[in-house]
Amino acid sequence: MEPVLVLVLTVSCLLLFSLWRQSSERSKLPPGPTPLPIIGNFLQIDAKNISKSLTNLSKVYGPVFTLYLGRKPTVVLHGYEAVREALIDHGEEFAGRGSFPMAERINKGLGLVFSNGSRWKEIRRFSLMTLRNLGMGKRTIEDRVQEEAQCLVEELRKTNGTPCDPTFILSCAPCNVICSIIFQNRFDYKDQDFLNLMERMNENIRILSSPWLQEIHSQQSEFTLEHLAATVSDLFAAGTETTSTTLRYAILLLLKHPHVTAKVQEEIDHVVGRHRSPCMQDRSHMPYTDAMIHEVQRFIDLLPTSVPHALTRDTKFRNYLIPKGTTVITSLSSVLHDSKEFPNPEVFDPGHFLNKNGDFKKSDYFMPFSTGKRICAGEGLARMELFLFLTTILQNFNLKSLVHPKDINITPVANGLTSLPSPYKLCFIPV
Repeated sequence: MEPVLVLVLTVSCLLLFSLWRQSSERSKLPPGPTPLPIIGNFLQIDAKNISKSLTNLSKVYGPVFTLYLGRKPTVVLHGYEAVREALIDHGEEFAGRGSFPMAERINKGLGLVFSNGSRWKEIRRFSLMTLRNLGMGKRTIEDRVQEEAQCLVEELRKTNGTPCDPTFILSCAPCNVICSIIFQNRFDYKDQDFLNLMERMNENIRILSSPWLQEIHSQQSEFTLEHLAATVSDLFAAGTETTSTTLRYAILLLLKHPHVTAKVQEEIDHVVGRHRSPCMQDRSHMPYTDAMIHEVQRFIDLLPTSVPHALTRDTKFRNYLIPKGTTVITSLSSVLHDSKEFPNPEVFDPGHFLNKNGDFKKSDYFMPFSTGKRICAGEGLARMELFLFLTTILQNFNLKSLVHPKDINITPVANGLTSLPSPYKLCFIPV
């Protein structure tokens, strides 16, 4: 028999076996597009706009469907009801961390964000307890954020009202808050050790921005110093990059919508004034500012598909049997941009979080930090930083765009994991 014929027959048999195996597996899973051998449904996903691809597929297959990102199935949850039912009502079953190959290369499945099982529960409990002991949720942390906010203002003053890219300065501030919590000390923004730390974190984020290409299983490990180091790294990465990106996007949106900026500054003048620093007690008296910050987080959709979850055991969900270990993607975009909850969801409007009387209005659909067992452990700190940093900046500066507001581009630049604002410059004009 000709070698070429043997090769063709072998490949054909492997493809048929792969198709048979997928067909048998798919019969118990939620519906979804037919996958191709080996590559699965990758060709049906736009890597530059994953969220939109998932929305289009949900229109065909419903709020719970299956994709093959390679040879293994991934269950997608689309819409508030499906996400809440899974992460809240079946929280324990959906509390696993899904495959995230680039994270495996960096931290080998250790740390707070990417660990699983008893290891994850232990390190999360330990992290929350330690952060509370260091002042999380207490006045001492607020003091540190206020101190950093004043240092941020001083750095912005050094620009002398000239055009500047705020990316670096807005990254330093939240990073220094984490430093003050963990090391009990902050750094000068030009300290070389601090700059090296920032550079390494940025490099890790760049690597983590490509989560779609492989399936690599977590390795088991004991609770060790290596694990603690990975946890501290997680705290720095999550506590710096997400907050700084949100701050940067918030300022871009305020430049785009000067009438919103004016109303926020009017509220700051009325409640805080010019002679003291904003504090967290002010937030309850500043509904428009609070609504603006919530709307920033809703609108920018920072983590469109969050970080993948996984089933901790075989689970019956909406009459489907999903095997233990199956990766689950939750579309936070579909919740944050739900038109039933947020009229005209593609429009930036703080009114989405205000009632008819102008009071702040909570929403169960507000899930920028995800929800359930895997909700962001630093949610409280992030909320505090966003409020104190933004109000302190707007208390001390007017924001001046280099172009007309109508020409400001607020379209996000997707990088595989997060939605980033386009690079921009502005002038911070002291008031």
